[in-house]
Amino acid sequence: MSAPDLNPSLADLLALRFDPLVWLPVLAVSGLYLWHFAQARRTPAGQARWPVWKAVLFGLGMVLLILATQTAAVTLTLNSMALYMGRLMVLAEVVPPLLILGLPRGITINPRRPLGRVLGVLLDPWVALAVWAAVIIFWNIPAGFNASVVTNTAAALLPALYLLSSLLVWGVVLRPLPSVQPAHIGSRGWFGLIAGLPMMAVAAVWLYSRRVLYSPYVGALCLWNLSPLENQQISGWIMMLAGLPATGLALVQLMAWLIQLADSGTQPPAARG
Repeated sequence: MSAPDLNPSLADLLALRFDPLVWLPVLAVSGLYLWHFAQARRTPAGQARWPVWKAVLFGLGMVLLILATQTAAVTLTLNSMALYMGRLMVLAEVVPPLLILGLPRGITINPRRPLGRVLGVLLDPWVALAVWAAVIIFWNIPAGFNASVVTNTAAALLPALYLLSSLLVWGVVLRPLPSVQPAHIGSRGWFGLIAGLPMMAVAAVWLYSRRVLYSPYVGALCLWNLSPLENQQISGWIMMLAGLPATGLALVQLMAWLIQLADSGTQPPAARG
């Protein structure tokens, strides 16, 4: 096997690879979405529920999903922790909100039916928070992170877990299914702030650690002449900056809640999760 190019260009990093286990589900979901979108656009009511900009956001999310998982950057994981973390943050903080914002308005699901009950559990703030915190904490302790770098199974599993757990978190924050998500805007704001804490804690450890924490990178030849410690610190900045939009949205939701309380002149209602 030839040694990797340690100074790849952006075009080199974005060269596509083809894993049918990723491409087939992405194409199937995209095709199903476009079919329903085209059907809805036949009526004025459907056009109001499903404007074009929503389809654009959904399509952009799918494109970024492919770029984060199906490019040559995947093969350079051992040579750049920062590049690895950049891919994971795209999957956790960019793709999920785009996909959720791309859903049509007014989706109604009966909360008493099996699908409604399952979604009600998955989108419960405490369940979403527990899953998200478990993924962030377990996969960023040395044992979990090392496994994700050096083993093929874990390397494929970690991006999927970041994506799925983040979809739950963003689903709680953006509330695309109000029929099974009764949480008010204040509780969603508090949830967003709390959900950002595990990621910010990990980022802070990476930023301020004086040694490389993960054994696969201790003696690694890193891209662009960066040292392993610099790679780790840059990864911390990437994770911290990636979490700022969600934190900002949580603060906006809390401010909107406080304004509602001030306008109504009532005491804050008990949080329902």
